[in-house]
Amino acid sequence: MTIEIRPPVEDELRAAMQAAEGAFGSELEDHDWERERKILPPSRALAAYDGDKAVGLAAAYAFDLSIPGGELPCAGVTWVGVLPTHRRRGILRDFMQRQLEDVHGWGEPLAALWASEASIYGRFGYGVAVPGIVAKSNPRRFALKHDPLSNLSVRLTDADEAYRLFPPIYDRFRTGRGGMLSRSETWWKELRLADPKEWRRGASQKFYAVAEVDGNAEGYTTYRVKDEWEDGFSKSEVRVVELFGTSSEVELELWRFLHSIDLTVKVDVFSLDPASALFLNVHDPRALGLRLADALWLRLVDLDAALKARSYKPGESIVLEVSDDVCPWNAGRYRVGDDAGRTEDTADLALDVADLAAAYLGAFDFHRLVHSGRACERRDGAAEAATLLFRTELPPYCPEVF
Repeated sequence: MTIEIRPPVEDELRAAMQAAEGAFGSELEDHDWERERKILPPSRALAAYDGDKAVGLAAAYAFDLSIPGGELPCAGVTWVGVLPTHRRRGILRDFMQRQLEDVHGWGEPLAALWASEASIYGRFGYGVAVPGIVAKSNPRRFALKHDPLSNLSVRLTDADEAYRLFPPIYDRFRTGRGGMLSRSETWWKELRLADPKEWRRGASQKFYAVAEVDGNAEGYTTYRVKDEWEDGFSKSEVRVVELFGTSSEVELELWRFLHSIDLTVKVDVFSLDPASALFLNVHDPRALGLRLADALWLRLVDLDAALKARSYKPGESIVLEVSDDVCPWNAGRYRVGDDAGRTEDTADLALDVADLAAAYLGAFDFHRLVHSGRACERRDGAAEAATLLFRTELPPYCPEVF
């Protein structure tokens, strides 16, 4: 039977989400549905139907993504899954192609995702635009190089006060930092501050801690504690959900706080800011247990709009020749610099759209792309010129898994 791919109508979305959950061997709980129906309209979803039965789903939240010099609308690709009974039929390929055409039609120049399987999305033009750092730190070996700030205090609060205090801190941190996603009121209340028992996975309730300098909220962290004992000794760990400070001093004091929680032997950090001051301010960097991974994958859906919206450092403009087999409207030559946009001028450097996505937010420079065989210089010095134009003061960061 032919598989039909189309947006679900209002009363079909839940069944399509259940198909996506089934692809991962789980089921859609009532609380998941109540949350998702508030943040994901059916018009931003595509479902696959075998007759009248939903067998797969691909959807996209609506975000704004911080880029160098500003922000752009970005489709947050999510809920991608096909039931195991319907794999190897080209449904995922059709989802990705159709979704990119829809995103382009919505006027959103970017799409982004966190990959459940990292080998899938490169062939659809997504590139690793934000690497991630995982930390599994040992509190017993943790020590900062300086004494605590005398005018800073950390206190616990509740979700209601956290909603009043945390979003302004997040927005201050996000401004000008590539890779950061906007958060609506619903997103804060239903995801970042919500704490259903099903999310705890054997750990405690979510704790909300605010750092105050002279009485003003300047940072926060949310975390859980996984309680575990063996032979009379604690093996408990702190699981950090997120941490932000408006300065490196505030950030470090929050790390000191988390590493001083009694009866814990590990601080587990899923997403550490690659620009964090932590590594350079501990006596024993090995105690942090750092590991590099992929985080946010980025797709340049409207390349002309994306290149025009991004800011560039002063320098010689150059011409990129970009190939794009999935979104043919992108393929062509583009001048980047002060006069960014399409051009017919001779190309200085050639690369695929996925590799340009890896450089777009500043995570990778063009020297590395050329050295890795992911870009080709057509003119001597082109990689240096492109690197200077695209450089950013801080690497991109995305703590938001969606």
